[in-house]
Amino acid sequence: MSKDELIFCPLGGSGEIGMNMNLFAYGPQDNQKWIIVDIGVTFADDSIPGIDLIIPDPGFILDKKDDLLGIVLTHAHEDHIGAIAHIWPNLKCKIFATPFTSVLIQEKFKEKKIDISKYLNIVPLNGKIKLGAFEIDFITLTHSILEPNGLSITTPLGTILHTGDWKIDPNPLIGGNIDEKKLKKIGEKGNITMICDSTNIFNPGRAGSEFDVRESLLRIMQNKTNRILVTSFASNVARMETIFYCAKKTGRSICLVGRSMQRIYKAARKCGYLGNLIDPIEPKNSKSVSKDKILYLATGSQGEPMGAMNRIINGTHQDVFLEAGDCVIFSSKIIPGNEKKLYQLQNLIVKNDMEIITEENAFVHVSGHPNRDDLKDMYKWVKPKCIIPVHGEHRHMKEHVAFAKEMQIPKSLLIENGDIIKILPGEKPQIIDKAPSGKLYLDGKLGVEEDSQSIKDRKNISVNGYLEITIIVGNNGKIKKPIISIKGLPENNETENFVFDIEDEILNICRTFSLKSTNQEKNLIETLKQNCRKIIKDKIGKKPFTNINIARI
Repeated sequence: MSKDELIFCPLGGSGEIGMNMNLFAYGPQDNQKWIIVDIGVTFADDSIPGIDLIIPDPGFILDKKDDLLGIVLTHAHEDHIGAIAHIWPNLKCKIFATPFTSVLIQEKFKEKKIDISKYLNIVPLNGKIKLGAFEIDFITLTHSILEPNGLSITTPLGTILHTGDWKIDPNPLIGGNIDEKKLKKIGEKGNITMICDSTNIFNPGRAGSEFDVRESLLRIMQNKTNRILVTSFASNVARMETIFYCAKKTGRSICLVGRSMQRIYKAARKCGYLGNLIDPIEPKNSKSVSKDKILYLATGSQGEPMGAMNRIINGTHQDVFLEAGDCVIFSSKIIPGNEKKLYQLQNLIVKNDMEIITEENAFVHVSGHPNRDDLKDMYKWVKPKCIIPVHGEHRHMKEHVAFAKEMQIPKSLLIENGDIIKILPGEKPQIIDKAPSGKLYLDGKLGVEEDSQSIKDRKNISVNGYLEITIIVGNNGKIKKPIISIKGLPENNETENFVFDIEDEILNICRTFSLKSTNQEKNLIETLKQNCRKIIKDKIGKKPFTNINIARI
């Protein structure tokens, strides 16, 4: 009997939404060859000061890079490609992607001054590639970005369908329709294990069509006489085309605001999309257009502090100006975790007497992920023998398992990041081992562990403030007046003199130590830390991060 195995191991995206990174392996245990499917990021919240991006810890596959055949990308959303320029330099393997995704990842590497032309392989839509024992068939799906692909991964032992992100959109407006015919052919093979998107598992019905959003947005805009600003995800090129369409139909000029909006527009045009549209005007030229003839499309739909929307509404954008009576349309959903900053932005819009339209009060957005009826159709076409939910938090994935049972799928398996799953051979996929997995925080240009001391220190400083004391010791062992620096600690009339108390305490403590010798420095520093922090704790209720410097002259 063959000792070959077909293995699946997620390092990100299972038990969370975002940061997708999936590994597949084939061969005997002592000589398996690997591929990576997607390599994405997730975004940090305010609980991790100084951190914007989080990437999956690639340590497990870095140890196997000599047996790595390549990286295959399903589509160009940041949670699927955002980590590639950070992780790839340690892998230096081939990359496979369709044209639109290829343009965007090339830009990522250009920013880092890395030439990947020798490694990047552009796969045509519905194309096929062969990597070792893996025969990978790209399947055109529909989603909220151009060129989303499912992957039919065939090996001598059998076939896996890795759906990536998808939904069923009967009128996607731009790009091809979902390839129902190819999905049915996969189902005819039998014994298919489907690794499937779980994001919208709690939503009944269907995700909806971009065509219907277009019709609704046009009806809304036709009644407006002041400026209109639409904010949406820059990556949703179909929505972008809709805004161009609405601008033309309402006799307005269109202006793209925000770097990512401009970047996606140019990438789509480069790949042959967005043809026969009116030309956008530059933001600096929009000021001369009358308010009933201008339509803005801006980034920052999640209330990002540095996003174009935030600067426009706060009146700090150098080119775009809104006033009372103008209309702001959020053609997007709220990503969980962004509620606080987004509601702050929306409240400011209302306070400024602008009209605000969101998915809460109008039909202005559809999701890019499958609702329950979409999943039913996919099950019907593919006829999977086993469902492995991914791309969801634990509550989504567990509900997906329950839904699969309800739909009479014979087998299902609940997994999490790091699980090593043997898909074949065997009666059903099963977890056979655990790989090390976790997150790396991109701290400046470096990736650091979740529990790194730099993150702990920064959190401490953000909560408790910072105290630095410099003591200058002369040759005779006597000290000069200590230099005290305080950052991030509250003060008022009653507490402003606590610095003098700290000075007195420092001098008193130093008298009890022999400063001519360096042997007692460690104990001196520790005593100073404890006593000075206690003074501040007693005075103002904070225990600051404290640093003591002893300089000898």
